[in-house]
Amino acid sequence: MADYTPRLKTVYTDTVRAALKEEYAYKNDMMIPKLEKIVLNMGVGETVNDTKKIRSAVADMTAIAGQQAVITKAKKSIAGFRVREDMPLGCKVTLRGAKMYEFLDRLITVAMPRIRDFRGVSGKSFDGNGNYAMGLKEHIVFPEINFDKVDEMWGMDIAICTTANSDAEAKSLLKQFNMPFTN
Repeated sequence: MADYTPRLKTVYTDTVRAALKEEYAYKNDMMIPKLEKIVLNMGVGETVNDTKKIRSAVADMTAIAGQQAVITKAKKSIAGFRVREDMPLGCKVTLRGAKMYEFLDRLITVAMPRIRDFRGVSGKSFDGNGNYAMGLKEHIVFPEINFDKVDEMWGMDIAICTTANSDAEAKSLLKQFNMPFTN
């Protein structure tokens, strides 16, 4: 398993790099945009009433990402939300390298087609610096989650960070990976 390369990484090195170099006429191969990291975030607001729910969220996030999730805690107390400092409020995972490519492959080919009434993702969710963010309403679209054992459904945020200088370059990169943009 030492020489295993994810499918999308092979696609990137074999076809995507050449297509982007031709499209944007890069002078140097190091200028070609690539994926830097993918950050998954799951906010679990119900932990204010029941702190045991965070364990379930962390377990689900760990199963989805393939690496251990980190619990995010409140930075300061907010009385209106019944939140105290250092109270667990969610979990996150940062994926890089092979796990990042594996996750993106599963997201595009398996999870997105399982979303109810799915017509594609917005092509306008770029931040101006070549990073793309999207949200899922239900985390159960991933095959790693056993639907029968889910006690609660949570949404999750997915941020795809690239080395692209502009949104157009990042969108071209993600389109090459068959990201289903609507516009």
